[in-house]
Amino acid sequence: MSVIPSRRSVLRGAAAAAAIPFAGSIATGSAFASSPAHRPVDLGPNVLVFDPSMGDAAIQAQVDAVFAAQAPNQFGTERYALAFKPGTYNVDVNVGFYTHVLGLGESPSDVVINGHVTVDAQWFNGNGTQNFWRSAENLTIVPPDGLERWAVAQAAPLRRVHVKGDMNLMPSPPGNGWSSGGYLADSVVDGQVNSGSQQQWLSRNDTIGSWTSSNWNMVFVGVEGAPATSFPTPPYTTVDRTPVVREKPFLTVDRHGDYQVFVPALRRNSTGTSWAHGPASGRSIPLSDFHVARPGDSAATINLALALGKHLLFTPGVYPLSAPLLVFRPGTVVLGLGLATLQAVHGNSLIEVADVDDVSVAGVILEAASPRSPVLLRVGNSFSRRNHSHRPTALFDVFPRIGGAVAGGTEVSIQIDSNDVIVDHVWAWRADHGLDGTVGWSVNPAGTGFLVNGDRVTAYGLFVEHHQKYEVLWNGNHGRTYFFQNEHPYDVPTQSAWKHGNTNGYAAYKVGDHVTEHHAWGLGSYCFFNLNADIYTDRAYEVPDTPGVVFTSLMTVCLNGAGGGGILHCINNTGDPVQNGFGTFNMKSYTNGVASV
Repeated sequence: MSVIPSRRSVLRGAAAAAAIPFAGSIATGSAFASSPAHRPVDLGPNVLVFDPSMGDAAIQAQVDAVFAAQAPNQFGTERYALAFKPGTYNVDVNVGFYTHVLGLGESPSDVVINGHVTVDAQWFNGNGTQNFWRSAENLTIVPPDGLERWAVAQAAPLRRVHVKGDMNLMPSPPGNGWSSGGYLADSVVDGQVNSGSQQQWLSRNDTIGSWTSSNWNMVFVGVEGAPATSFPTPPYTTVDRTPVVREKPFLTVDRHGDYQVFVPALRRNSTGTSWAHGPASGRSIPLSDFHVARPGDSAATINLALALGKHLLFTPGVYPLSAPLLVFRPGTVVLGLGLATLQAVHGNSLIEVADVDDVSVAGVILEAASPRSPVLLRVGNSFSRRNHSHRPTALFDVFPRIGGAVAGGTEVSIQIDSNDVIVDHVWAWRADHGLDGTVGWSVNPAGTGFLVNGDRVTAYGLFVEHHQKYEVLWNGNHGRTYFFQNEHPYDVPTQSAWKHGNTNGYAAYKVGDHVTEHHAWGLGSYCFFNLNADIYTDRAYEVPDTPGVVFTSLMTVCLNGAGGGGILHCINNTGDPVQNGFGTFNMKSYTNGVASV
């Protein structure tokens, strides 16, 4: 398999999707849920709820109409959730941008798709490196030809699914077949997973028949059937057990038509799925306990609902907010459907979570839409350091975005000040391409992507790209990261513009100088300085040389042409340069100033 350069081209001709021509008995596209108090809840026109009685042909027509609009709609404003009530369906679901496919059962076996749930890349000539912002969850997929295809890049999770067959993670012919990273969690694949051209991948708490192929960085945590660690040849890094995690909350409907949000319980030292031995443990919250937000709701309206004790469900759409949402009640769930997108339009933050127990924030894009927000999402504050180890707050599929769709900036994308927080899949992206007028060194400025001040924070699937200072700055003690993917900013205009003190550039991942214990597994940092300005960063990773700080399976890649610059050291002042033309460097481990290569 060929190893491919990263996303280099600016999307050309991106146009907003046309209105979707719904027809037949499902024309409204709305879902009405009866709460225990028998009050209907309108989930809005972009939540399309299907049940088998509607007929496969009618369902297929609607699914196809959504895909036709969303397949090339990389920076549009349309958002959709395709929700399947328990039952069996004979349909093929192609998943385009801002499309969330979900089963509404208690178990993945409750919704069976005899067909494909597919991400491919023919909208982009077979190049899957821009297949962002889409998801599928809580389904059983029975591909008629035995092969499921999920050819994705960042921000495209596949969760809580059972694939009764094999799975391919690269696009189909014709085209170059490139793909660029992904995330599989709490899932079963009966057959073989072929990563193909995937540059990097994280699998967590899955059960797979087998795995084949690799390129740069493949990480497995708590996965039954995972290959053994063999980094760098092939670049597999396997951690037998997942130390602490809970799964993403998800929407369900019962036989009475009443909707709930199920919040899975915390698991420790786990392998395999949460549902392997029957229904997952956890708690179910009736939808009547939620404020069901729709586009047009103001920050004041939503904050009033939170203050009155409501949880929060965002229906699909874009939400311009001029003030932060304040989450201060323990146990609050903030859940987005259809990649709901919150925009900071007044130099504000978007979500502020107090230093409390057991909050969940899941399934949202956080967008900087004004010149300089201080932070997009903050958990905790600098005044409190409580222990939350028994009921940790957790973030799932949270995707900050700076530039691309709208111009804007932020000092910090995600800041974690609380202790014991679990971060389960984030992609903090300062755009390297987008609509005209939304991308440039001073057009979409972004300082640090992921800032951790709390202790005992655990991150699974940490994707952070193109920020202009430290992409990750980890000041808290006893932190753990399982998989890190990074690209340095593409558009550095001059070396003097990207320098601090006597240091060229910024490390992609810096552990604070006073940290005494930190562990990270499976890290990849890449450079592609696309202005041919001879730009260098002195190192990709920067850590204190102390026995408690251990990095395992780390790599650097240079994608520049000649004269573009590169990365001079892998970690601290150790590791060969990658520069002035495609090159890679791998290091098995680093601790206390000693490298193993």
